[in-house]
Amino acid sequence: MSRPPPITAQALEARLRERLQPLRLTVIDESHQHAGHVGANDSGFGTHFRVRIASPFFTGKTRVACHRLVYDAAQDFIDQGLHALAIEIDTTS
Repeated sequence: MSRPPPITAQALEARLRERLQPLRLTVIDESHQHAGHVGANDSGFGTHFRVRIASPFFTGKTRVACHRLVYDAAQDFIDQGLHALAIEIDTTS
């Protein structure tokens, strides 16, 4: 049985841009910092990401609702092995 291709910051960024049309977006693969932790893989990338995002879809929503939108957009990646997603919602104009 073949493994899915590794998750990349670029692929996650493209998905978030497509779904949430962010005004600002930074996606950082922090997997190498989690080597040996639960959910890490042998490659050192593709499992732990940090997302800093500002989106017009967040207007009027609670922080929890904004996080849910990000998780919903990334669900396919979570299903493929994205283990941890640190989300920083940017509410500055």
